[in-house]
Amino acid sequence: MTERQVDFHVSRLAGTHFGCRVEFDSDDLARIIEACRREPARLLDAFYAARGLMVIAGLDGIRRQPRALVELSELFGDEVENYRETLTSARFFHDSVDQILVLSNAAPCNHPPPPRAVGDDDRLPRQFPAQVNWHTDQSYRRPPPDITLLLALELPPPDQGQTLFADCIAAFEALEPGFRARLEALEAIHAPSWIGRSRAAVEKGEPVLDLQPHQLPQRQPIVRRHPVTGQAALYLCEEKQLDYVDGPIPGLTPGPDGEGSALMRQLLAHATQPAFTYAHRWKTGDLVIADNRNLLHCATWYDAERYRRLMWRTTVMGNPGDEYAGEEKSWIPLDGCALMAGMEHA
Repeated sequence: MTERQVDFHVSRLAGTHFGCRVEFDSDDLARIIEACRREPARLLDAFYAARGLMVIAGLDGIRRQPRALVELSELFGDEVENYRETLTSARFFHDSVDQILVLSNAAPCNHPPPPRAVGDDDRLPRQFPAQVNWHTDQSYRRPPPDITLLLALELPPPDQGQTLFADCIAAFEALEPGFRARLEALEAIHAPSWIGRSRAAVEKGEPVLDLQPHQLPQRQPIVRRHPVTGQAALYLCEEKQLDYVDGPIPGLTPGPDGEGSALMRQLLAHATQPAFTYAHRWKTGDLVIADNRNLLHCATWYDAERYRRLMWRTTVMGNPGDEYAGEEKSWIPLDGCALMAGMEHA
C-alpha cells in the first residue's frame, strides 16, 4: 500500500492581525521536510501573506538531527549563513553545524536574558521604552539578513522568556502621509552593540573601539520596501544597536540628546504599540520564522538563576532588495584580517 503524503495546514495566529501557524499531519521530521520541499511555494505564500511571521510547532526532533534546521531554512532563501564567517563570537557557535547559532544562558554561551521590564500591571510590557530590546537581526551589516529562524529546545515557564514581534508595515501605514514621505528620505546608522557607540555607552563615556573596515557601522534606510510583497515598512533598531557617536540619523543632531535620537525613540514607541505587536509564549519544539525586512522582535526577561533556556537560530539572506543590488558583504575582510579582530570580548 502506498503511504499517504503528509500535508500541512495554515491558520492565523490567535490574538493578532499578522502571523500564521503551520501544522502537519505527521510528527515525523523527515516527512515534514519532504512535505515542505514538495510545495515550497505554498509555504512561502503563506509566510508572506502573514507579513513574514510563521510558527511551526512540534519540531523537537531537530535536536537529534540539527542539519534538518538548515534544510528547512534553505526553503526561505538562497543562503543560510555560516556563523563562523560573520561578526559573531565563537561562544555562540554550534559544535557541529556552522549555520546554527546557539543562544543559551548556560556555558559556554553564557548569553544572559535582557533586563526585566516593569509595567503598570501584571501584563508583559511590550512598548518601547518599557521594553528596550526591540531590534532586527544583524542590521549593522550591508546587506542585512532577510529571515531569522528560531527553534526552542529548553525553556523557562511560558510566562517568562516570551518573544515579541512588531508589524512595521502596519506601523508605517498608520503614520501621517507627510511624515511618511519625510522618513523615506532618511537613514539610520546601525552598529554592533559592543563597540562603544550605543546610547548607553556614549552616555557613560565608554571608549569607542578602533575598528577594522569590515567592522564599521552601516547606514540603512529607515523605510524599506519589501522585495517580495512591495510593501513599505519601518526599519528600526534598539538603541544598543545604533550609532550615537555619528548618529543615529545622519543630517540630524547626533548623540543621545540630539534630534536623531528623539526621532528614533518616537518611531520605536510608535511601532511597538500593542496594536502592532504579538507576544509568542514558547513551547519546546516551536520553530518561529520571522522576516527581518519588515518586523521587529524583542526577547524578554526570564529567571536565568533558576531556569536554562536553549535556542538554536539560523539566518537566511540573499534577497535584501534593489537598494542593495550588487553590494559585496560589508563584514568580509579584504586584507586577511580576522573577522573579530579587536572585538574578541563580544
